[in-house]
Amino acid sequence: MPHTQTTEDIDRLSALARADGLRIAVVESLTSGGLAHAIGAGEAASDWFAGGIVAYMTDVKQHLLHLPDGVDPCSAECAEQLAIGGLELFAADICVATTGVGGPDSEDGHPAGTVYLGWAVHDRHGHEHLQFEGGPDAVMAATVDTAVRMLRARAEEFSPHAGHLEPQTHHRA
Repeated sequence: MPHTQTTEDIDRLSALARADGLRIAVVESLTSGGLAHAIGAGEAASDWFAGGIVAYMTDVKQHLLHLPDGVDPCSAECAEQLAIGGLELFAADICVATTGVGGPDSEDGHPAGTVYLGWAVHDRHGHEHLQFEGGPDAVMAATVDTAVRMLRARAEEFSPHAGHLEPQTHHRA
């Protein structure tokens, strides 16, 4: 269950996406579908959440999302390309991607908790590098929360309604 701030961020994202007719998409490696699950709980998600893809294997990332050969799967370049590929795949307006090392052990020289979030909109893309503490569940939860905030931030940048629209909040069981 997402914590209260994540729920508020999803409510805000939903309100902005519906007001502006935005299509939102996600690409997940590290979060194993957790981000799509969180976003899909948003109000009227079927109206604005285009979908998500979970791509763990490098060849899948290369084939579906156009990740170039030789790119480190735990890197800023990978995160950005996954978001760009997802934007194209889903014909979305905003896409956020997750990749990294959840742990409990390091992988390919990256310590556990190393996370890269990529984002893409039509004319720009970027990333955020994070380092989380804790076991795999804690890293995954922190990554989902941060990715939801990133989606909200991109939607607010995109939206002419951002300063004027209050989200409708709904209690979730």
